[in-house]
Amino acid sequence: MIVTAATRVLTLLGDPVGHSKSPAIQNAAFSEAGVDGVYVAVRCAADDLMGFMRGLSRAGGGGNITLPHKEKAAAVVDVASASVRRTGACNTFWGDEDGRVHGDNTDVDGFRGALTSFVEGSPSGLRVLLLGGGGAARAALMGLLEEDAGEVLIYNRTTERARALARRIGGQKARVVPVMEELRGERFDLVVNATRLGLSADDKAPLDFELLSRVGAAMDLVYGSGSTPFVRAAEALGIRAIDGAEMLVRQGAASFERWWARPAPLGTMREALERSRTA
Repeated sequence: MIVTAATRVLTLLGDPVGHSKSPAIQNAAFSEAGVDGVYVAVRCAADDLMGFMRGLSRAGGGGNITLPHKEKAAAVVDVASASVRRTGACNTFWGDEDGRVHGDNTDVDGFRGALTSFVEGSPSGLRVLLLGGGGAARAALMGLLEEDAGEVLIYNRTTERARALARRIGGQKARVVPVMEELRGERFDLVVNATRLGLSADDKAPLDFELLSRVGAAMDLVYGSGSTPFVRAAEALGIRAIDGAEMLVRQGAASFERWWARPAPLGTMREALERSRTA
């Protein structure tokens, strides 16, 4: 890759960003597609987010937003997609010739793609336990409802945050569980971890699976170099589980298509992720 003054700069903004595999994935995709761009990760404080987003967009660039800024980013964009408006969260941005900042939530597409490739059969009618109440949980809930999940129970450490999520997106299919103990003996087709637990090596799993009487499958939105605590806890009980790698690739592919208006090289992106995880 040769970087010149004409090279388009795409940036991952968040805190932390040091663990992210997105630069490896996107730069491999840029090279394969032959587009003149470079993708870098920048640790960004909340007070600096607007300046970064507007400056990069007006310079012809854009990027992604990660924890903890997805909701704040939604307030920065001038032209918001339907996914941003419904979830109140933005993870992808870019500029236009008029200097406006466009925003989308490709986490929704990424989650839906990962979900349909993982579950056995159609997601329609699934009974789901969703852990979390932030930007990732918003995307997951919207994706579940768009795939016609039957019922979604939401648990978050801060109950009011879970209630806000249910009110904004859930409609009649979402219900908040205020106390974890209320889940004892419950049966779920799928459990989704949309908390940030698992980003740190010493994190514990966000759920004791033995509290539940049955779990069909478990889906973590966190990923790392190895298995996450959530995935290990599920698999220890014989529950089929995946981490957030497939969602990462699929949302990255959707972001690529927003920036470059062409299909993303999905296979190349998966291969780049696997190489970076084993390096």
